[in-house]
Amino acid sequence: MHVDYYGSLNSPWTYLGSARIEALCAAHGATLKFWPVDFGLIFPASGGLPLPKRSPQRQAYRMMELRRWRMATGLPLTLEPKHFPFPEAALANAVIALRETQGDAPAIRLAHRIMAALWAEDRDPVADFAALAAECGQDGAALLAQGADPRWAAMRQADSEAALARGVFGAPSFVIDGEIFWGQDRLDFVERKLAGR
Repeated sequence: MHVDYYGSLNSPWTYLGSARIEALCAAHGATLKFWPVDFGLIFPASGGLPLPKRSPQRQAYRMMELRRWRMATGLPLTLEPKHFPFPEAALANAVIALRETQGDAPAIRLAHRIMAALWAEDRDPVADFAALAAECGQDGAALLAQGADPRWAAMRQADSEAALARGVFGAPSFVIDGEIFWGQDRLDFVERKLAGR
């Protein structure tokens, strides 16, 4: 079985589910492909709003939910990281370049390391990219240079449009056999799907 995994490097929800989706796929022998799509493109086309444009009620509820999930998962989580949101495009393009040249596993490892730096460690993923990449066995400067090739930005655009066409509207989203599971809080349903239940 295969899981297409759509996320944002800036998303706390993608971070909160990152280790679990890897573990579920490993446990069930499923392949996993990460797509760091552009929700700046997806939100306007699907009725979503970026965080600063959401109502005060929704913003307050988001913070309550982050606290709940931090407690429920036991994961370290900075509720208001200093560098959120960081400019995502360059790092997303580097992850795409890595995915397309070295495969899914190295790209997922790097993407998850970027998210953890932001949400667990309150670090600046852009300023610290070289160190984060090195922890993943990669040359950060070379990856950024490779990611600057316009073909990866064009691929991210195409991937984002394809995600939207599949019905993806939020992060993270997991698509298995055409069925969408939106949110890290739907991973129990992902597990049931992978187990054939």
